[in-house]
Order: sequence, then C-alpha cells, then structure tokens
Amino acid sequence: MSEVKNLCLLVEDQPKTQEFLVKAMNQVFPETQVFACTHLKEAKNWLDQMVNSDRKDLFRIALVDLGLPDGSGIQLVKKLRDQFPEVLSVVVTIYHDDAHLFEALSAGASGYILKDENVEMIAGILKRIQNGEPPLSPAIAHRLISHFRIPETAKGRDVDLTARESETLALLAKGFTVAEAAGKMGLSAQTVAGYVKIIYQKLHISSRAEATREAIRRGLA
Repeated sequence: MSEVKNLCLLVEDQPKTQEFLVKAMNQVFPETQVFACTHLKEAKNWLDQMVNSDRKDLFRIALVDLGLPDGSGIQLVKKLRDQFPEVLSVVVTIYHDDAHLFEALSAGASGYILKDENVEMIAGILKRIQNGEPPLSPAIAHRLISHFRIPETAKGRDVDLTARESETLALLAKGFTVAEAAGKMGLSAQTVAGYVKIIYQKLHISSRAEATREAIRRGLA
C-alpha cells in the first residue's frame, strides 16, 4: 500500500454509492486514505476530532451527499467552509435542480458531481482537481453557464440595490430565513420581508434559488 499523503472524508449513506466513490478516489488519488461516514452526526464528530489532530494538514478533500438520514449535507459544507477553508468540499448528489445547486455553492462547495455518472466519469471529473479545475459534472457546468449568460438586451442595465437590500440579499443567499436575517440586521421580520419583496421586484426574480444566483453574480455570497 502506498504511503498515505492525503485524507478524504466521504459522507454517503448508500453502500453501493459509497463503494464506487471510494473506488473513484483510489483510482485518481492512490495515496489518499478515505474515511467513509453514513450520517451527518458521524461526519461532524470526525471533523471535530480532526481540528486538533496531528494529521489535520493531510485533510485535503471532502465528498458530501446532500440527502443524509439525519439532515442535509449543506450543514456539513458550511462547517467545512468555516473550520477547514483549505479543504476542497465537493457535493456528490442526485439533485440537479437550481435550488440545491446554488444553495451548495453559496454554502461553500467547490464542486458538484451528479451520482448518475459512472465510476470512470467521476474519476475523470475528480482528476481535474490536479490541474486546479473545479470538479463539476458536465450537466452542472452547462447549467451554470446558461444561468450566468447575460442576454444582449440585459447588458448595461444592472439594477442598483440599496445597502440594506444588498445585505438582505447576501443573507438570503447564505441560507438565512427572513426571521434570522432580521435578527442579524437588528430589524423586524416585517421590515426585512419588505426588503425581500422589493429585491424580487427589482431583479425580476421569484425564488430563493434565483436570489442566490444573483447574489453570487454580484459578489455578495
């Protein structure tokens, strides 16, 4: 067995999926030891232990499923962003909709891979990390491009937001509820709800996913 030079945290509750993800990691990074967890709580405990571990510097990558038995993998992505900012956090999921995608990116994910890819495809996507490229499934890369492509008619017509509106948009993109955002801003929930309504009207959006995408585009998230 090769000398262990890197550590990877894998959080996946389905045995077969866990098996082929370990296989993909071993294929691309043979000197990486994979620690597999099936629950959010188990993964959080592992991270808490890693904070003071003498092997902390070997921790390089985390593969995180979103739909876990005891909660959302988004919680783990946020924990990784806050405690291990140098670790590459990659979501591996069945969800390919805007809401999950932009929530994960806003939470701190550096990659997004769909589980319906085969082992060879996932290995190829992970291999891009060696070249400093973001690990994204082709379908996700195309989705991002299509969402951030600005129509000719919209160029030069960026809508200005007030400081409070920008602050509200940033908090929404980070996953805070209206009530939580109000607490952060020191305002009433009714006032912040009013800001949200104005933001949606100004930007011609109608969902949190669109709000998150716009916040990322504006550099607020």
